[in-house]
Amino acid sequence: METDPAPWIQALRHSHDVLRATAEPLTEDQLRQRSYASEWSIAQVLSHLGSQSEIFGLFLDAGLTGQDPPGMEQFVPIWDIWNAKGPQAQADDALLADEVITTRFESLTDDERARLRLNAFGRELDVAGVAAMRLSEHAVHTWDVVVALAPSATIEPDAVALLIDNVGPLAGRGKPDGKERTVCVATSDPKRHFRLETGEKISLTPADHHEEKLPKLVLPAEALIRLVYGRLDPEHTPPLEANDVDLDELRAIFPGF
Repeated sequence: METDPAPWIQALRHSHDVLRATAEPLTEDQLRQRSYASEWSIAQVLSHLGSQSEIFGLFLDAGLTGQDPPGMEQFVPIWDIWNAKGPQAQADDALLADEVITTRFESLTDDERARLRLNAFGRELDVAGVAAMRLSEHAVHTWDVVVALAPSATIEPDAVALLIDNVGPLAGRGKPDGKERTVCVATSDPKRHFRLETGEKISLTPADHHEEKLPKLVLPAEALIRLVYGRLDPEHTPPLEANDVDLDELRAIFPGF
């Protein structure tokens, strides 16, 4: 994973700008329409990003002060407040909250970047790690909004270039179906090789090259990220190569989150 926080923070700023340009002009009726996330309207996706903006502010506070990270006792009241807002308020307030946390990442001093450490989710995260965690949800949820209005939309390339090297641990959060598979996965834009193994658990690990005798999946890196995030349905699947690979089976083991 890229350990310099600057590219992650720059990608966060770009993702925020895309989200604002998309959401700010929407009417309340448009905000009520379904996002790509089937259980959420566009406004509800924005509300989630807004509440998470506040939560990431707490993460930064904890990382800078050496405190324990916030937990459910802090999260639930924040979610309740955002869930109680109307669609227009969810959208307006989310864009404001997102600007605040994005600016805060950008404004961290060299000293703060050097000393920030957050023990969360079984890992010690530095600034790059916290920004990566924010980008991983922000870029994908921004796509959830944009694609509901522009069906050919893709995740922003600068985010893809960073997230592709962090996709392996997320793949492990899929739902194994017990079927043993070993698949060589090759991506473009950027070029990467992975080895996907399934069975009782799922792993997606970097590989040096393609093993000729194994099933092969070749697709854009952007599409692999969406596959792992449960967002590669047939209507939003670009041209790809699947040799001895059942893409529907892979979609089933990556239901999304």
